Amino acid sequence: MINKLHYITQGETPEAHINAIQKACSSGAEWIQLRLKNLDEKTVLATAKEAREITAFYQTRLIINDYYKIAKEVKADGVHLGKTDTCPLKARRYLDTFAIIGGTANTLEDCKVLLDKKVDYIGLGPFQHTTTKENLSPILGVAGYKVLLAELKTTVPVIAIGGITLSTVTSILETGIHGVAISGDITRDFTNISRYYQVLKQGGIQEQVFKL
Repeated sequence: MINKLHYITQGETPEAHINAIQKACSSGAEWIQLRLKNLDEKTVLATAKEAREITAFYQTRLIINDYYKIAKEVKADGVHLGKTDTCPLKARRYLDTFAIIGGTANTLEDCKVLLDKKVDYIGLGPFQHTTTKENLSPILGVAGYKVLLAELKTTVPVIAIGGITLSTVTSILETGIHGVAISGDITRDFTNISRYYQVLKQGGIQEQVFKL
């Protein structure tokens, strides 16, 4: 089941990411992606193990960004792969059969490639400008989501990402998007998690079943 709200961790240090995960879980987050960049794998592994302990206690899904081998080692629920990361098919062969695999897309062609590689969900963005990610792809906006979803006609959940705030969620949902991935707006105020869930529930069923 692909949750409608994905929290992507943010912080200057591994400790900051762990602190964010603790706060997110205690605030009701059901899906967390650990996104660590520019760190050695030993540090990422240690942080992922700690993240798994916390999320397991709260029964929160944990997705590891990029490091699919670490995802398997810590028994995370899955992995999210960027456009320059490992091929989803390679990750699928390595991971357990129950593992969730998501991929990043910005264009129609990106989405089609990911669908061909049998991902469980697509993170499509950016919705608007965000300082969370470097080398930002072209902005999609509401109009972009409408066009791409109309072209795709897929049952695979598509998650909007990039500069999303509470004030923009309703208009995004109206495009037919499955859910949203949030980083900055939740990291600034973890009580926003319950507010996001409230808005998302008004837009439809909380989760969508995906086929293993």
